[in-house]
Amino acid sequence: MTTSKIALVTGGSRGLGKNMALSLAQKGIDVILTYHSQQGEAQATVVEIEALGRKALAVQLNAADLSSFDAFYEQLTTALPATFGASRFDFLINNAGTSLTAPITDTTEAQFDDMLNIHFKGVYFLTQKALPLLNDGGRIINISSATTRSSFAGASAYASMKGAVEVFTRYLAVELGARGIAANVVAPGAIFGGGAMTDTPEIRAYVAQLTALGRVGLPDDVGGIVAFLCTEDAKWLNGQRIEATGGMSL
Repeated sequence: MTTSKIALVTGGSRGLGKNMALSLAQKGIDVILTYHSQQGEAQATVVEIEALGRKALAVQLNAADLSSFDAFYEQLTTALPATFGASRFDFLINNAGTSLTAPITDTTEAQFDDMLNIHFKGVYFLTQKALPLLNDGGRIINISSATTRSSFAGASAYASMKGAVEVFTRYLAVELGARGIAANVVAPGAIFGGGAMTDTPEIRAYVAQLTALGRVGLPDDVGGIVAFLCTEDAKWLNGQRIEATGGMSL
């Protein structure tokens, strides 16, 4: 059996998730990454991880489709020994998600349900079903958002689900403490480059002037923080929200 640690990163084919996956690999951690539809991008990320000397596997998952989770974990039960020589994994990073910008007056029930499923129900039950496969002493890292601290018009549904995930994370820390599993939140600000963020020169200028460090965020600003939380240096961090915004709306 391998002694290498293994991380599962949802939404790991591009943007933030890809940078997290590569940052984990640079720390000597093997990576399972999920993708929704971008199989080519996911496989390219696998190749990059393997070039860093780590093992990697890309698995399709719709993180908003709760009915698919049992089959997903059955697939992992087979893939873990085949690819990694292991029966369990060590780190769960709930990163997959989409954005929604709509005022409260215009938000539809369907849009609300989409945000609920991918950002809260999906995270809750994907985590619940991961627990039998997660090693004692492991880590759970949930990705939230700066919008839970600072309110921006149009983000009410999205931010509400992220706020729920932050509360859920604290409860995970309490209930899983007996297994030595720590749970934390990383809350990025607006991240540009390969993700769901609307990207125009005007939006970049607006975000930069809100940010103490004077520029917009990039995936490389966040991936290393997630990787750090999976190291022994972060072993005493638990139940915490770490905001990674460059000092946005201070």
